[in-house]
Amino acid sequence: MDHQRHDPHNRAVQFAFEAASRYTSGGFLKLAVQRQRFSIRAFTADYAPAWRSALEFQMNFTLHAGVCLLLLLACAWPRAAASQTAPEDAAALAAAGQQAMGRGDYAIAEENFHHLAQLNPNVAEIHATLAAICFKRREYDQAIREIRTAQRLRPFLPKLDSLLGLSLAEEGRYVEALPHLDKGFHQAGDLEVRRMCGLELLRAYSNLARDADAVEISLALNRLYPNDPEVLYHTGRIYGNFAYETLEKLHDTAPGSLWMLQAQGEANESEKNWDGAIVAFNHILTIDPSRPGIHYHLGRVYMGRFRGTGKPQDREQAMREFQAELENDPSNGNAAYELAYLEAEGEDTTAAAEQYERILKEYPDFEEALVGLAGLELTVQKADRAVPLLERAVKIRPDDEVAWWRLAQAYRAVGNREGQQQALATFTRIHQVIPESMRGPIVDAVTPQHLDANPQR
Repeated sequence: MDHQRHDPHNRAVQFAFEAASRYTSGGFLKLAVQRQRFSIRAFTADYAPAWRSALEFQMNFTLHAGVCLLLLLACAWPRAAASQTAPEDAAALAAAGQQAMGRGDYAIAEENFHHLAQLNPNVAEIHATLAAICFKRREYDQAIREIRTAQRLRPFLPKLDSLLGLSLAEEGRYVEALPHLDKGFHQAGDLEVRRMCGLELLRAYSNLARDADAVEISLALNRLYPNDPEVLYHTGRIYGNFAYETLEKLHDTAPGSLWMLQAQGEANESEKNWDGAIVAFNHILTIDPSRPGIHYHLGRVYMGRFRGTGKPQDREQAMREFQAELENDPSNGNAAYELAYLEAEGEDTTAAAEQYERILKEYPDFEEALVGLAGLELTVQKADRAVPLLERAVKIRPDDEVAWWRLAQAYRAVGNREGQQQALATFTRIHQVIPESMRGPIVDAVTPQHLDANPQR
């Protein structure tokens, strides 16, 4: 949570700086959608029932919809098409192809449906099925030909336009693929088809150097699939690449500007290059002594260096920088919080409590400050005052294990046994799930409150 009153784009810019520092090896980041995740199911669900009913009508041949999982024969098979060859031959080929797909033998399936297409060249659904099989086998050029044939025979077969876009993109024909992928991403009703089109759009836009469009699709994908690991991986790379390109442009356009110095300082800070960050931020202050946020960043840098070296002078300098930031900008809640944190750590609990209280008057939803003040109340045996602070904190951030742990302690102190048990259960669940490596502070976030060294019930 950001409790600083400044440009609302600062967090986005900060993210760009941090991401760029991780991609300084540069160069274009080419995406490769995992083709093995392609599912013919996504392109087949609309087709099996009509194929089944038509074939049963012709020859009393029973096909179960679940067994026809990968069959793309969409609508009713015209009697004229069935009469082109013996129904028994068609049924045998269809059944063999269906069984081959069921066991994952797409080479045999392709062979069977290829023969079926030769016997019935005017049935669009057969060509559509063959296209999906060819795509699965990475025979993209053949898939494109079969799709074109199917669309010529039946222009409105569902999902084929999306499959055409995916196939064209896999062939590197990105300009041709874009309208089909864009339509599939924005109009497809099937979430899996939409997802595949979105991921392929990222690759197409990236290869065409349309970075802004790639970022726009990334944002849309993150909204649609917020917890999808593959989506998060690919969109993260897009953001990183865009940040790198943007900062390269900043470097080329204004290499000696305050913005470039700030970018360098924040990138060094994110990489824990404390000395480099100190040089960059102090350079800014020689040019603009009252620039907002710079003393705060310096305080964070000195505090970070103190964590590594244990030198008390770094801790003292960090406190001076936070105080300087508050003199320059009294509304900077993050600087006030860091100062309170260091005061509490140094056992100046009275000053820390007063600082936390001032923060919460201006920022009542500052969750870490709520947890910090509650911790101080617990140390002076005022659990009744800690309880409402912690109850508010866990509503604001339900995954904060420190808040739940301290709430359990506060409930125990006031005699709320049931509340204590519930809080402990929640703490235990969160504590077991969150890796130890993820419990520390992240860049551009205030220093989090910490558990006891070995919390016990």
